[in-house]
Amino acid sequence: MQTKVVKFGGSSLADAKHFKQVADIIHADPARRFVVPSAPGKRYKDDTKVTDMLYRCYEMIRNHESIDEYYKNIEARYNSIIEELGLDFDISGELAYVKNAMLHASGRDYAASRGEYLNGLILAKYLGFDFIDAESVIFFRENGTFDEERTNTVLGEELARHRNAVIPGFYGSMPNGTIKTFSRGGSDITGAIVARAAAADLYENWTDVSGFLMGDPRVLDHPPTIETITYRELRELSYMGATVLHDESIFPVREAGIPINIRNTNAPEDKGTMIVSSAEGYDKKRVITGLAGKKGFSVIHIEKDRMNAEVGFGRRVLEVLEDNEISFEHLPSGIDTMSIVVATSALEGRRERILNSITRLVKADLVEILDGLCLIAVVGRGMVKSRGTAARVFGAVYNAGVNVRMIDQGSSELNIILGVNEDDYEKALSAIFNEFVK
Repeated sequence: MQTKVVKFGGSSLADAKHFKQVADIIHADPARRFVVPSAPGKRYKDDTKVTDMLYRCYEMIRNHESIDEYYKNIEARYNSIIEELGLDFDISGELAYVKNAMLHASGRDYAASRGEYLNGLILAKYLGFDFIDAESVIFFRENGTFDEERTNTVLGEELARHRNAVIPGFYGSMPNGTIKTFSRGGSDITGAIVARAAAADLYENWTDVSGFLMGDPRVLDHPPTIETITYRELRELSYMGATVLHDESIFPVREAGIPINIRNTNAPEDKGTMIVSSAEGYDKKRVITGLAGKKGFSVIHIEKDRMNAEVGFGRRVLEVLEDNEISFEHLPSGIDTMSIVVATSALEGRRERILNSITRLVKADLVEILDGLCLIAVVGRGMVKSRGTAARVFGAVYNAGVNVRMIDQGSSELNIILGVNEDDYEKALSAIFNEFVK
């Protein structure tokens, strides 16, 4: 029999109605043995996520404000779910314990994690599944990094003792027993960790969309859903702003060769997007898999005669960025020019120091910072076998009247990165999409 690990996001568990949908999905397939829930998300546009409410409580306590009245909103949220589900379950003791722990300086991560913890208790009760506290099976090291091997061993042994179980997402424990959370959206990571430890056949990540779209629907005209995407393609698109799945959640399942299926809780009949290690063949009619873009980049442009003959030139330039704790995104260069693409926000308060340091260290003829750059990634495993892909990309952008400021393509030919002015972002993205999809 197959084993599936299923993770449900906050929008999928926002209220009792969604709890019922989730239960129907889980019970429809006996292979869905292990469930990872998020904290309740927004029920409507102007609603507040429970995690944000818990963060607010933490800040109020730090400012010596009373949380008595505000905390009642959190209590009401969980009690309403229990009542509407018709559960015989008293969670008042747990709610009181959480409040008291926060009042006694349990820490920000503890406060944030309780949304998943409490939701996990309710979901386990409603499903009739066992409850495994993530605190006892997911571990971090002293320096705050995730302890992958210890977690995999302990969690794997614990899961083997249960036919079905609910494991709350988003958190684990430090060596001293205190709670530590992953970054926001970290329940995706917990789901992947559980999938690896369970040696699952599939990791289903249920959210409020039917998989990955080929591009941003706010910019493009009805972009289709990507049916199958490789982990490498997903990493490229996620890095450039495609945010259906936490990008760090890829690694545990990728190493174990476990596919991920992105599904829609509100449309469970949709197949969603399958994320796999490798996709044999490719659709020749659709050369590219997806498009993504991100604004807010700057270029540090350097010119110097005979730069190419000067040993260590690039190293000295990059040392300046390292000394200022700035990572670079791309490094397109010519014989006598070097360009470094960095996030504009990283330059704040450091511009003059960087310009002066580079000029002094390499005795450059010109060093300048050019702002207002947007990067667009054209990603697809089929590009390597399709002639003229780059010509089509740049032809489409040219015909749209957009000037290309930067080009970067890796030797794998998995993607083409082009930089354009931020004002041309939507125009360039639409032009490329229409060339390959319409």
